[in-house]
Amino acid sequence: MNKEALLKTYWGFESFKPLQEQIINSVLSNNDTIALLPTGGGKSICYQIPALIRKGFVLVISPLIALIEDQVNELKSIGIKSMYFESNPNSISLSNQLDNAIHGNYKVVYISPERFSNPFFTEQIKNASISLIAVDEAHCISEWGHDFRPEYRKIRDIIELIDTEIRIIALTATATTKVQDDILKNLKINNSKVFKSSFNRPNLFYEVRGKNESTDLDLIKFIKSKPNQSGIIYCLSRKKVEDLSELLVINGIKSLPYHAGLEKKIREENQDKFLRDDCSIIVATIAFGMGIDKPDVRFVIHHDIPKSIESYYQETGRAGRDGGEGHCLAFYSYKDIEKLEKFM
Repeated sequence: MNKEALLKTYWGFESFKPLQEQIINSVLSNNDTIALLPTGGGKSICYQIPALIRKGFVLVISPLIALIEDQVNELKSIGIKSMYFESNPNSISLSNQLDNAIHGNYKVVYISPERFSNPFFTEQIKNASISLIAVDEAHCISEWGHDFRPEYRKIRDIIELIDTEIRIIALTATATTKVQDDILKNLKINNSKVFKSSFNRPNLFYEVRGKNESTDLDLIKFIKSKPNQSGIIYCLSRKKVEDLSELLVINGIKSLPYHAGLEKKIREENQDKFLRDDCSIIVATIAFGMGIDKPDVRFVIHHDIPKSIESYYQETGRAGRDGGEGHCLAFYSYKDIEKLEKFM
């Protein structure tokens, strides 16, 4: 099947989104490739379709297990064989996983950067038929990026231990010129084809309001003006997340908290309830959201000012991924800036 037929058969789309086809053609022409596409721009298809066309499998390096699990389940649901390496399996389990990857006829295999840097994994995966390595959320490579992960900077060295001929595609929805240059340099793909789409999201409406003693009341009124709509509220501290979520519940709004201080099981349950529409609002720190594929989020509220413009773009980009309208509301106070300065 050609790429257009695969797009229709597996995803049900009649045509590609902007730059998707050019990126896929670049990968299939054996070029190292960088794809800079906005949130909701369809980055995953840029390596999933080449995976279906080529022999072997695409190895995807991705930063969050929750994101990996979502993507594996989605691929399985449309009939594409996919798997992921568990984060901390024992040696027997890891050996079984490697055997499944090497001999299991999988087309897309996901792994965390920490597992990818495991020497046992590196040695064993040399026997696998890897058609492409996809580095997802590639801004994590850069120490200038808003979500720096040290393990990402080891990726190129590990690839050279496995096979120096493997092509790379790096994908991100957030990359300033400095971050982009750092990705090129660190992955040693200076001759790569670079595709950059417009990051304007015309379906998103941006609004800033001053923060004062009536902000929580304003926020409740705003949410109640959008009944049965899903939204995310970002706060700077875990305590504010807990307090605000409780305030919303007291006011008859189905809300759950999400932050790194909660037990993993509770975080996962709260996220699943939000994805299943069992609750309409998640109040969260920035621990929530990367790669969350809920297309019908209608609004994103920043109760506190975000840490950077890149973070703000990434977080507000979770609204309106289905192409429908999204409202991005930020409450601003100079006291928030002072808090960030103290953190720095």
